Amino acid sequence: MAIPKFSEVREPALRLLNSSEVIKIKDFIPPLADHFKLTEEEVNLMYPTGNGHVFYDRISWTLSYLFMAGLVEKPKRGVYRITPIGREMLKTPDKINDYVDKAVAAREPKETVSKKKVSESNVSDIDNQTPQELLSKSYTDIRENVYTEILTTILSKTPVEFEKLVVSLLQKMGYGGEIKDSGHVTKASNDEGIDGIIKEDILGFGRIHIQAKRYKLDVCIGREDIQKFVGALAVAQSNKGVFITTSYFAKTAIDYVKNLNGSTTIVLIDGQKLAEYIYDYGLGMQVEQIIEVKKLDADYWDSMKDEEKS
Repeated sequence: MAIPKFSEVREPALRLLNSSEVIKIKDFIPPLADHFKLTEEEVNLMYPTGNGHVFYDRISWTLSYLFMAGLVEKPKRGVYRITPIGREMLKTPDKINDYVDKAVAAREPKETVSKKKVSESNVSDIDNQTPQELLSKSYTDIRENVYTEILTTILSKTPVEFEKLVVSLLQKMGYGGEIKDSGHVTKASNDEGIDGIIKEDILGFGRIHIQAKRYKLDVCIGREDIQKFVGALAVAQSNKGVFITTSYFAKTAIDYVKNLNGSTTIVLIDGQKLAEYIYDYGLGMQVEQIIEVKKLDADYWDSMKDEEKS
């Protein structure tokens, strides 16, 4: 039997979890290989690039999608457990794929959904795409799926952990420089609208104040929330602020920030941009594989004498 598509692995993986308390990702391989009657050669098949096993990769993507859809949870790293929703979905197995696809799509940041629609409308026929276009699209799709998984994971953590995360992210981006303990999270009982602070210099004359809102992806942050943040900055005698959220900002909020006078500068970071920064700066990320694509060096080959044609 051919190696199954990752969408075909969802139901069997859920059934395995339903019969066990928790399962490590590597322990899915033997029973699923047996379920799909795969040969040892098929189980061990590597990608042409040599970066990873195909079957393991499909199991990994299966579990990522089930996690983003809320059918499984991760009590700790590399370990999965079925959720009550997952058990309920097993009663109607023919609806699992549709449910997962819709649930994952609903969790995608609005900007990502918009980009996908444009991409699909521009290039609808796969046969008309060059290998380079297909590679580029695959890379983009993988990144966007990881963005969704990043936000889903953030929403499974506490608000305090989110505040720590955004402080760490700004430090990772270079704010605070080499200053020891340049960033810290304010105490929840006395934050006065400020969730974190980054010191820009050793003496602390320059400071960036942070507000972090861990909201569901479909919650819109309006102008009123930004005005309250501006008020908090005034109380803190600060003119620099970063408002970071897992959701998105209303146009009125964006326009308000654009029209602030020069004495106060606020940067808005929505869920899409937050996920991009976390990905690009490698915060809590690890490189899964590297694909090296080469092309002919025109200068090298053009320096050779061409054969004379008769």
